[in-house]
Amino acid sequence: MTYPGQPHTGTPALPPGYTAELVTDEGDFAALAAQWGRLHARCAAATPFQSHAWLHSWWRSYGRAGRLRLVLAREGGELAGAAPLTLVRRPVPALVPLGGAVSDYGDVLLDDERGPDAAAALTSALAAASRTALVDLREVRPGAAAERVYDRWRGPRRTVADSLCLELPALPVDELTARLPSAKARQRVRAQLRRLDSLGVKSRTVLPGEVDAALVRLLELHRLQWEGRKVTGEHLRPRFREHLVRAVGPMVRAGDAVVTEFRMDDEVVAVDVTLLSHRLAGGYLYGAHPRLRERRADVAVMLLEACASHARRPGREVLSLLRGDEPYKHRWRPEPVPNRRLLLARRRTAPLLAAALGDAAARRYGKELLRRRAERKEHDGGGGT
Repeated sequence: MTYPGQPHTGTPALPPGYTAELVTDEGDFAALAAQWGRLHARCAAATPFQSHAWLHSWWRSYGRAGRLRLVLAREGGELAGAAPLTLVRRPVPALVPLGGAVSDYGDVLLDDERGPDAAAALTSALAAASRTALVDLREVRPGAAAERVYDRWRGPRRTVADSLCLELPALPVDELTARLPSAKARQRVRAQLRRLDSLGVKSRTVLPGEVDAALVRLLELHRLQWEGRKVTGEHLRPRFREHLVRAVGPMVRAGDAVVTEFRMDDEVVAVDVTLLSHRLAGGYLYGAHPRLRERRADVAVMLLEACASHARRPGREVLSLLRGDEPYKHRWRPEPVPNRRLLLARRRTAPLLAAALGDAAARRYGKELLRRRAERKEHDGGGGT
């Protein structure tokens, strides 16, 4: 569905030469791969979670029929902006990013070379597509392209805090070690690196033709390492396995991901997926055999060394530890960088914005109650020993 000029009554006019398009068919989504890849490469803020391979694979595993909403802006037939969205009904009707809970960053794509006009065109197209639904852009990283849309939005808008990510500078592991706060901490990491060497743990980058088999091994090891412990259940489900295997191979070939294999005694004992973009590298998922810990190998140090080696590229400034505030991440003195949730409404959908803000506040309050309850339980249990 294409809207030349002014896409819908009451929405801002498109810049001259631009058209807006709404794609709702999966086959049309698949056919956009080459154009999408060119736009992704021209958007410096883009992360691997906005690549066509990741999003189209996610849709095949998680999308619901009739809910696809790709909002596109074109100039001269070429993609200048894209908002990859899906329609949800609860808690309010909203257009939310493709990628869902298995993606750490959500964003739109904008062609940097086309400047403000691309942002203006995509903003206009989004306003036309959201006649009866809220635009709810989740997990938006600071500096994301979506911020340019938010700045141009004419209707009611709000931001709320989303997940916390932890970030390090993109430095080699020896320089990251030098940043540690005490000589004892630095000595401990260096001893752990020597331990890995003495155990004969060797890493290698998996070749593109070997990626699928390596990912199957990763998920087997991931299940083993978490056996009997609390784990993200989605990572063990067939639909996630199919998504990961289907997405990462093309991403490796495009330079958006790298898979690393670790061997000990000529056996693969760990596999890691690191995602790559213009500005950051991030360790996404790994699987490690319990034997590594039994041999007193520090898996976190092993993985960070490999991820840091992939992060070293001109222009790549960030080694992201992605979402989560786990204590083991803090040993490296990372910077906390919160994602944001950008809520965009039109006047007719302003009540949806108010309802979404109320729901977000209620969820934050519920999480805080659970956190306090867990702290009291831990304190009471400790007091009885």
